Amino acid sequence: MSRHRTGARSSRRKRGLIRRFGIVFPAAVIAVVAVIVVAVGAKVFAPKSGAFSAVQAIEMVPGSHTMAALEAERAQLIAMTTAARTLTVVAKPKLASPAEVAAANPSTGASAGTGSGGGVIYVTSAPPNPGTAQSIAYNMMASFGFNPSTYFGCLLDIWNRESGWVYDAENASGAYGIPQALPGSKMASAGADWQTDPATQIRWGLGYIKAIYGNPCSAWAFEEANGYY
Repeated sequence: MSRHRTGARSSRRKRGLIRRFGIVFPAAVIAVVAVIVVAVGAKVFAPKSGAFSAVQAIEMVPGSHTMAALEAERAQLIAMTTAARTLTVVAKPKLASPAEVAAANPSTGASAGTGSGGGVIYVTSAPPNPGTAQSIAYNMMASFGFNPSTYFGCLLDIWNRESGWVYDAENASGAYGIPQALPGSKMASAGADWQTDPATQIRWGLGYIKAIYGNPCSAWAFEEANGYY
């Protein structure tokens, strides 16, 4: 009888320990995980924390797949940011300011061609073939005060580079026509047929060059130095 009671007490004692440890052990594990998460969060999200602080916080949980993924993402963002700083925007037309024009055309400097002055190069060129857009420009230049014998070569080079003298040449940014006006609708001031008439586009382009640069060779010097006019 006493043995039976002793065995019963022993069984009850074991079951009590199992119940207590079954509750305490998971609770202890949860508490440890919570402390680690709070510590990592404090390290990562603390004000003024840098890359070194984040690494220290990650090292507090070695072997964590989540932290390894976050670190890989952080490294990728750093690499993308560094790469973005090296990008160069190309083929985006810009308009020169008078200050930029003056800076690109100093009062003294070397020059060559049929004539020179103020650092501007004058490009020689034969008269163009009749019936071409170049011929229209050649014959129109005198009305803007440009001697075609002196300035046509420079104008030819500018619009060869900008549009190839194609009246419907269009840049992805919206620049249009022989002079690559941006936007193309600016040329409406020279005529309602600005989209299709080379003469209207050339008239607008010569007016723009005279207003901004003074003459086509000054515009070409700026184009050569900066890649746009």
